[in-house]
Amino acid sequence: MRSEFNSLYELFEAIPDERAAIDYFKAIRWKTGEFCPHCGHDKVYAFASGPSAGKMWKCAQCRERFSMKTGTIFEDSNIAIRKWLAAIWFITSHKKGIASTALAKDIDVTQKTAWFMLHRLRHAARTRSFNRPLRGVVEIDETFVGGKESNKHANKRQHKGRGGVGKVIVFGMLERGGELRAAPIEDMKADRVRVLIRKQVKPGAAVMTDEHGSYQGLNRRFKHETVNHGQGEYVRGDAHVNSIEGAWALLKRQIYGIHHFVSPKHLHRYVAESVWRYNRRDVKDAPRMAEFLGRTDGRLAYRTLIAKA
Repeated sequence: MRSEFNSLYELFEAIPDERAAIDYFKAIRWKTGEFCPHCGHDKVYAFASGPSAGKMWKCAQCRERFSMKTGTIFEDSNIAIRKWLAAIWFITSHKKGIASTALAKDIDVTQKTAWFMLHRLRHAARTRSFNRPLRGVVEIDETFVGGKESNKHANKRQHKGRGGVGKVIVFGMLERGGELRAAPIEDMKADRVRVLIRKQVKPGAAVMTDEHGSYQGLNRRFKHETVNHGQGEYVRGDAHVNSIEGAWALLKRQIYGIHHFVSPKHLHRYVAESVWRYNRRDVKDAPRMAEFLGRTDGRLAYRTLIAKA
């Protein structure tokens, strides 16, 4: 089966029906060998005839039946895998992702279904573990996500302040030429920030920040340089946070330009999506999609998604 495609049209040419979609997903999921998603046993049997042919398997050990969706974010979904592949194409190849309203129209599902599909995909995009600490030159910065206080109804405004009032803080660290790590945090208290940095950045790395007070004292563990944005200083030699601010610009264009509003409850999922795409910005579309399909194990139940925070 053709595995290189540069557009959604080429994807659908290469995968013209649901059987081809199952085969494509199977080749990625079982790249290192067959296994049962129930017990992990490596001996399984495919149903060779009848309506289940090419769609269902049975484990030789636990005797459970399963499909390619079992044990993945697609489990318990009636949506065809071919439609899931289209959704994955959109979320991985579009720099700002796709809105649930647009996805619903493009793949012919309801907006509610498209919203749930996209959150399942964001669940798959989350960072599960870090291979190594960030090193070399690391830019550290925070940004604020949320509507302007002046745009809210008067009874919902916290006050007429500026900056991060009423917004959620997203904190991030970017290794120049390497990986971005980011997530919402509760506040920018120095103790919290320093713990996060110590966990993620290798001692002795060159750390670049702005003049925020929470970054004071980092020179005890790192080579710390700052730029004073309050004084109009943005670059001083190699000292700047312009690279991570570029990543923030992509995140905000995704949130404000595509989704318009993101609740604080789900913000971490949108950040995970943006970070995943940013860290694979130099990967071609088809390999990026295949990599995403290789991390779709695990489920996100609808009741979990809509539960109160």
